[in-house]
Amino acid sequence: MLTVLRVQLPSDVSVVGCEIAPCVLLGWPNGSISSDDVLQLYPHNKYSIMYKWYRDQGDQKAIVCSMHPNQQATLQCLVCLKEKVPIAKSYHCTTKCLSDAWQHHRSLHDQAKKTLKDLRAAEAQLFGCFNGSDDTISMCPTTATKKGGEAWSLVGLSKAYTPTSNDINHVLKLDCVAIDMETRRPVGNIITVFTSRVIPAPSPTPRHMIPVNGDLLGQLDINGQMYLGNFSVLSYNILSDAVATNELYSYCPTWALSWPYRRQNLLQEIIGYHADILCLQEVQNDHFEEFFGPELEKHGYQAVFSKCSSEVYDGKPNTLDGCATFFRRDRFSLVKKYELDFNKAAQSSPEAPKKVDLVSLTKNNIALVLVLERKLTEFGVHNPRKKNLICVANTHVNVKQEREDIKLWQVLTLLRGLENISLYADIPMLVCGDFNSVPGSTPHALLANGSVDQLLSDLAVDPVGNVLPVRKLTHQLPLVSAYSSFARMAGANPGLQQQRRRMDASTHEPLFTNFTRDFVGTVDYIFYTADSLSVESLLELVAQEDLHKNTAIPSPEWSSDHIALLAEFRCKPRHRDKT
Repeated sequence: MLTVLRVQLPSDVSVVGCEIAPCVLLGWPNGSISSDDVLQLYPHNKYSIMYKWYRDQGDQKAIVCSMHPNQQATLQCLVCLKEKVPIAKSYHCTTKCLSDAWQHHRSLHDQAKKTLKDLRAAEAQLFGCFNGSDDTISMCPTTATKKGGEAWSLVGLSKAYTPTSNDINHVLKLDCVAIDMETRRPVGNIITVFTSRVIPAPSPTPRHMIPVNGDLLGQLDINGQMYLGNFSVLSYNILSDAVATNELYSYCPTWALSWPYRRQNLLQEIIGYHADILCLQEVQNDHFEEFFGPELEKHGYQAVFSKCSSEVYDGKPNTLDGCATFFRRDRFSLVKKYELDFNKAAQSSPEAPKKVDLVSLTKNNIALVLVLERKLTEFGVHNPRKKNLICVANTHVNVKQEREDIKLWQVLTLLRGLENISLYADIPMLVCGDFNSVPGSTPHALLANGSVDQLLSDLAVDPVGNVLPVRKLTHQLPLVSAYSSFARMAGANPGLQQQRRRMDASTHEPLFTNFTRDFVGTVDYIFYTADSLSVESLLELVAQEDLHKNTAIPSPEWSSDHIALLAEFRCKPRHRDKT
């Protein structure tokens, strides 16, 4: 007969929002051993596996009021115990406290009763009702009792379980047993495993918006009001799960490096910034389709995704990452989308066969460029006869630090594409992303200064051939780094002074946007066209000492090895329209 041999949890730490997906090993009648995943390949198999998750109903270490956590509890609602409401929510400090909260509290009873009914119905439909042969555990009732009288409340029937805030300070238990689907009875032993006490998900220190336009004093909270017509842009490399390995980030706890935990942490952080436009890098194809796309759509965002070229990729197609740009549907509409595949750009260049080292230039890097129409003008009123366009570029440039020539060629190719767009419209432009280029490098100089003074002969390869008659690189876009505003603005605002200490005085860029054990430096930027946009406020930079507490990032508090950049912009009056 089939039997469950072993159940192993993925981590010794249980965290709210971090899915617990156990590894289950099965022993087959023929003596072979496999994981329980093989059962999905044979839907008409005689056997199935039953999983039951329980939450312990023991007393909390500290009994406090569910409505006033700073007050000690003096009474407990007995209906909560009967209906299996999470025990922490059953305590109140006074009868008046319970009376005042009764309308809300009574809904907990109804909700718990419905959940209990649904779980019982699902269990009966899947397995029928039966009692296990092990006298230590009753498998049928929704409340199981362990020897010693400790009570457990049924909370889930799936293989995986994601702890909620109701589970904080509670131990979870998983019972796992093979089921004969013909008799609807268990076969073999019930394997039971226990988690540690569930802890709340650590959260990073909140970051605030710092005004830089010289007109405002103090700090604006991230939830604060913005000027009508202003808009904000976030740029964030979220660290692809495919490269978030224990070997690279051994200083990060395994549970905090797991994707189920990181995705929830990243989502909450991103949503909390309330940005109008999101430019995310290293977004895996499957994670966009299954998580970020649907979740951010719930928060009013429309999504556009462009995955990296698979030409030099030999892994699973779903783990290809790319750039994802989201914008608020109530503030913008999509006018045009451009996808720039740097591989195809190199191959289609007229001088490619003679001058370009295609092997060197063939990297799976892309840029996603969107032209958006703003639904609000500077006065908060939409004028359908006048197009209020913004061009947003989101890119991830080649990662290899020693190949500055390739980075330079990719940046130049992107800028030429943006120059072509500017020929048709006097349009504000934003260039966001992870450029894998530190301040002072030739790619950064091209972006920030409009030209590269260093001769191409100093680089390893000449990737641009004879495109330019002079051996200097230039572009005509008036680009400025948004975060350089911290260094350029005058004033005694304490918030600005603090941010300047987190800037490099020589480059006018942050001291770091990427902070790992092996590298600390700035590689992420938000550039804007200074003739059409002005920076109103910036998301404060992270203090190095805050990250040193965790050695480096990612960490339980920070779920990427990069920090997010966020800038609020105001459109300047437009003097002309090109047609």
